[in-house]
Parts: sequence; structure tokens; C-alpha cells
Amino acid sequence: MDVFMQAAIDEAKKGLAEGGIPIGSVMVINRRIVGSGHNKRVQDGDPVMHAEIDCLRSAGRVGRYKDAVLYSTLMPCYLCAGAVVQFGIKKVIVGESKNFEGARAFMEAHGVEVVDLDLPECKDMMAEFIQKNPALWFEDIGKL
Repeated sequence: MDVFMQAAIDEAKKGLAEGGIPIGSVMVINRRIVGSGHNKRVQDGDPVMHAEIDCLRSAGRVGRYKDAVLYSTLMPCYLCAGAVVQFGIKKVIVGESKNFEGARAFMEAHGVEVVDLDLPECKDMMAEFIQKNPALWFEDIGKL
């Protein structure tokens, strides 16, 4: 397991332990984690506090993002994909996209390399969460 994806998975588990949605993210520049976060929509009562947004906030102002790699346990949604494109992040590595297709085509259309690792741990964690919390999940993805 890639240490950076493992860090994103650890973030997702933190979110789950806090009563939130198990999605985690880390940003890496020059093989060093510069930001990390997890979905905090439930914990903070903030509809836009997705894992990738929390991660970007954690990283703060890094200046140039073209050398950054964003790791996420789940394929980013359009909100988070928009942030990736806006800041010029050129590579996104995701744990899975089976439970949520996300905005892969949007990112790729804007020159972002997207790598889907299709990890059983990520798929199983999300599938179990969705099964136990369907209303919360559909709220998160705007499909209530």
C-alpha cells in the first residue's frame, strides 16, 4: 500500500470515528504530505467541507500546485474536482470509484491525470457506510 494512500485511508477512518462520512484526502508535494483532511460535513455542519476541501485548507497557501498530487479515498465530486482544476493540480490518485463515479471525466478534460487504484479497503469502507447510512450519503452527494 502506498504510504500516501494509507494516510488518506487513515483520514477517512478518523471521519468515520467522529460520526462523519469516511472519505479522506492528502496532498503531496515532493514526496511529502503538505495537507490532510477528511469529510467533515456532519461534524462541522458545513455542506462544502468535503475531504479534498479540508485537505486544501490544511495545506494552506502553497503557491504553485502544479507539482502537487492529491490522494483521495473516493473519486472527487464536481465541487472537489473544480478545486483541483482551479488550483492547477495535475494528478489525482483515488482509492475507488465503484461507489461513486464522481467527476473523473471533468478532471481529465481539464488535463488532470486521474489514477483509480480500485482498492478493496476503500470500496468496502464506503459500501458499508452507504448501506448503514443511505440518507446521509444521498445528502452528501446531493441526491436526497
